Amino acid sequence: MHQIQQLIVSVLLLSSCDTGKLTVVADIPTHLKEVSACEITSNSNLIWVIEDSGNDNHLYGLDIKGTIKKDLTVLNSENDDWEDLTSDDQGTIYIGDFGNNSEKRKDFTIYKVSNPESTTEKVSAKKINFTLPTGTKSEDFEAFFVYQNTFYIFSKEKKTCEVLKVPNEIGNHTAVLLTEYELKGRDNRVTSADISADGKTIVLLNHDKVWKLTNYENDKFFEGKVESLDFGHDSQKEGVCFDSKNKIVITDENKGARGSNIYSFELH
Repeated sequence: MHQIQQLIVSVLLLSSCDTGKLTVVADIPTHLKEVSACEITSNSNLIWVIEDSGNDNHLYGLDIKGTIKKDLTVLNSENDDWEDLTSDDQGTIYIGDFGNNSEKRKDFTIYKVSNPESTTEKVSAKKINFTLPTGTKSEDFEAFFVYQNTFYIFSKEKKTCEVLKVPNEIGNHTAVLLTEYELKGRDNRVTSADISADGKTIVLLNHDKVWKLTNYENDKFFEGKVESLDFGHDSQKEGVCFDSKNKIVITDENKGARGSNIYSFELH
């Protein structure tokens, strides 16, 4: 019995080391190989996820064990390259269709989905379309959040991160270039983003770390305190959202023996 207990402890310690400072909450279902975002809304305890380019236009709601409780076809939409999710305080989910690996896209869409938790199979979406500011080079975008009824969209760059502003209004818009900022680190590509419910903390996700932004005023996000928090773990992390004021949820893609998990991480 003593040997069995030692084995269990050893396995737990090894598992902890394998995921660094991250805690594994659940496995993502194996057929969802390219989960590109996660979000928890104010109206639901489900963890909402999507897949990116080449996959269905479905919005999935997972429980804390990773079981699919909702599988919603999003009507009036196309999955050109769905990359991130965000939500407002009414529980409305927004799907960011702005992935742009080829850096040739000129038109981008944010899909607005109201009350997904009250729907069973299909849900309608409204469109918020935008183009880039005149003279701005087409970039790959994978991260955004909504704050004070405005979307803030972050480019996925190896050097300088661009931040665009788009109003949360149905229709066609030209984005505004808010700022550019060079995040510190060996790899500084932003793959997902979120803002806390009180609007005082922002997280920007990378494969091996998260940047925590605090003490900013209005939308001058990078003029406050910018901290890099290392996970001690490297995988293709594509989704991040707040679970509580000091805890975030992270998802990564399925890469064979690695990934396809839901993790939690304490912000310090």
